[in-house]
Amino acid sequence: MECGWKPDEQGLQQILQLLKESQSPDTSTQRSVQQRLEQLNQYPDFNNYLIFVLTKLKSEDEPTRSLSGLILKNNVKAHYQNFPNGVSEFIKSECLENIGDSSPLIRATVGILITTIASKGELQNWPELLPKLCLLLDSEDYNTCEGAFGALQKICEDSAEILDSDMLDRPLNIMIPKFLQFFKHSSPKIRSHAIACVNQFIISRTQALMLHIDPFIENLFALAGDEEPEVRKNVCRALVMLLEVRMDRLLPHMHNIIQYMLQRTQDQDENVALEACEFWLTLAEQPVCKEVLCGHLSQLTPVLINGMKYSEIDIILLKGDIEEDEAIPDNEQDIRPRFHRSRTVAQQHEGNGIEEEEDDDDDLDDDDTISDWNLRKCSAAALDVLANVFRENLLLHILPLLKELLFHQEWVVKESGILVLGAIAEGCMQGMIPYLPELIPHLVQCLSDKKALVRSITCWTLSRYAHWVVSQPPDSYLKPLMTELLKRILDSNKRVQEAACSAFATLEEEACTELVPYLTFILDTLVFAFSKYQHKNLLILYDAIGTLADSVGHHLNKPEYIQMLMPPLIQKWNQLKDEDKDLFPLLECLSSVATALQDGFLPYCEPVYQRCVNLVQKTLAQAISQPDQYEAPDKDFMIVALDLLSGLAEGLGGSIEQLVARSNILTLMYQCMQDKMPEVRQSSFALLGDLTKACFQHVKSCIADFMPILGTNLNPELISVCNNATWAIGEISIQMGPEMQPYISMVLHQLVEIINRPNTPKTLLENTAITIGRLGYVCPQEVAPMLQQFIRPWCTSLRNIRDNEEKDSAFRGICTMISVNPGGVVQDFIFFCDAVASWVNPKDDLRDMFYKILHGFKNQVGEENWRRFSDQFPLPLKERLAAFYGV
Repeated sequence: MECGWKPDEQGLQQILQLLKESQSPDTSTQRSVQQRLEQLNQYPDFNNYLIFVLTKLKSEDEPTRSLSGLILKNNVKAHYQNFPNGVSEFIKSECLENIGDSSPLIRATVGILITTIASKGELQNWPELLPKLCLLLDSEDYNTCEGAFGALQKICEDSAEILDSDMLDRPLNIMIPKFLQFFKHSSPKIRSHAIACVNQFIISRTQALMLHIDPFIENLFALAGDEEPEVRKNVCRALVMLLEVRMDRLLPHMHNIIQYMLQRTQDQDENVALEACEFWLTLAEQPVCKEVLCGHLSQLTPVLINGMKYSEIDIILLKGDIEEDEAIPDNEQDIRPRFHRSRTVAQQHEGNGIEEEEDDDDDLDDDDTISDWNLRKCSAAALDVLANVFRENLLLHILPLLKELLFHQEWVVKESGILVLGAIAEGCMQGMIPYLPELIPHLVQCLSDKKALVRSITCWTLSRYAHWVVSQPPDSYLKPLMTELLKRILDSNKRVQEAACSAFATLEEEACTELVPYLTFILDTLVFAFSKYQHKNLLILYDAIGTLADSVGHHLNKPEYIQMLMPPLIQKWNQLKDEDKDLFPLLECLSSVATALQDGFLPYCEPVYQRCVNLVQKTLAQAISQPDQYEAPDKDFMIVALDLLSGLAEGLGGSIEQLVARSNILTLMYQCMQDKMPEVRQSSFALLGDLTKACFQHVKSCIADFMPILGTNLNPELISVCNNATWAIGEISIQMGPEMQPYISMVLHQLVEIINRPNTPKTLLENTAITIGRLGYVCPQEVAPMLQQFIRPWCTSLRNIRDNEEKDSAFRGICTMISVNPGGVVQDFIFFCDAVASWVNPKDDLRDMFYKILHGFKNQVGEENWRRFSDQFPLPLKERLAAFYGV
């Protein structure tokens, strides 16, 4: 151990000079400092100098000493395993001796250094660290106690798992009771550290804490009224976590806890109020919520609503006083990365459209420039979840308050009322219906309020009621709402533009073809917005256009609409470079447009097709030339390009044949289908299915190469990959016919396994059933022997989808298999009857197949048995079969 280490004076001066220079704002100075620091790392005792400046050189100013410690921390992170033994020992002992430095900044720096060394797996190799820190807690000297606690809190945050493992002989058994003693310490900072340390072990249900759970909770209650905000905040945080982990222990005190949290949610300190407000969000998810909270709704509702007002700080940060900013370019840092949602093939259901998996796009993200979680957002989110728990019961308490808020003179209050209305839309919809005929027109008026922040929140709230608006006669609410929203899309305030575009996209999804009469008007506005928008909102505009295309479909395919819409899109397309991430939303948008326009997209398809193929080729080439490089290529370019090619194939059908013939897309797809990244495979299987439908003559020669890859991707752990592979196999089998025979064994067992798995998502089940049916249609001899293993889940998964081509071919397959292996269906015949009855109008020859099977079964078992069998049918099923098939 080099206790006698002394710095060389010249070396010390050199390092101090460096530390001073590194505080210079000039970037070139910064760069040269970085290089010199890297060079100095070659010397073994460079780190001794750094710790010396931090702990011993009291003549220097604190920022310089602290910086020396932070540079040392970075060296520990990067090179600790290469430190000579003497150096690391010297650093460790210096840290422990100086954890009680009289300067809070130096104490904190030493604490960070200790934690970094500990987290390099050194807790095992530094056995004296925890006992020593725990010992220092008892020091008479405040600085020593506070410094040791600061370090312990950081260690508890970084190394909670190791602390609770056998590797260290379970130190928490000593540490946790020790921390609990400090809950009553005279210093608020120490009390706060003590709770923060224990809080690290609640969620993981650490045994050492569970043994002391009652004293812990008693101590928390004792601190409930602490005058220090940081202590109150940590008490609230603890209670929120205990709700999830030890509800049993809180229940006896629940009345008092709720009263306490009501006070804290109104705490003068916003950080405390925010922690307390989380309590309501967490409680709403607990089964006991209704029971324990119903008596407190009348107190809680006004508190939450009050928290939904913008604070003065919010308004300053949101530039709420600047009404017109449309001409100010966006700050590039404010533009959040967008994630592309890869294509998933899904079935249409009875009802309307494709059922989306739960879509949380309309979250309370109305002011995302302060996307930090704050009291306003937390209160609104809590009101939203509580509305879903209490429904109409919550509304009783809200309605009396709403009237006053919505018509208030002060815009901040009025704005919060509109937010309340949006937050309860989902949970209280039924109870709100009687008031909507009056409220919706009022909100539509608020769209032209003079305050931009009122206009923007009104867009969001109206979008939450879009479903109801669309269910009424269009002239009553839809038309006035649409007219005003379109004006807001052209607002002079960027936040309003953004909110209006998002709200309009939601309206499009709900209204679908109801929008067709207004298309000229809508396109006029969206196209004008192109010339008006700054960067960030352009990305949202693409989304609104894509959603419009998805919603009105082929109605968009009129020359005058195409003339309006395509030139600005193609102009953007030509402006953007291949490396520009803005291509993502534009490609997604074009994919929807191409699918909707069908042959109307022909004049534009060649350059679009070419560029997509190039993007795929470029990305694959980069991935090969730099396999494990630090900067792997961004595969999103390839994924989005594959998805747009799918959109083209779906929209153009056979017309894409020439383009496919003249390109190497199938070779590229062969590589994409084997990519490591699941999303790439997912999109390439979707494209394979679409090309199979559009121009199978070009796909056929590759089937022998593609089928084994499809077989290995039938892994239900990766739902979307599996789903698209399954769908593609079904499309291929329809085209191949009996020639599918050699490939059945590659896929059939996996498909039967998937259809019998519990908890398989609906979309995957339906596609699996359709593909099994299609395989049985083209190769009944190969598939029918397994009929009994899949007939029951097959029937139940297809009874709810609409009559369509895919359902048609699948049912022909099942009928063909039943004629080959009638015994396979006998035990589950009632399920087959139910599936047959789900057809609204099957084609005549398919109906004949059903008729033959039903009557064949009836004749086989005889009148008497058939009557007994059909008496088990629910009445609607009995009536349908009698009416359609005379059985």
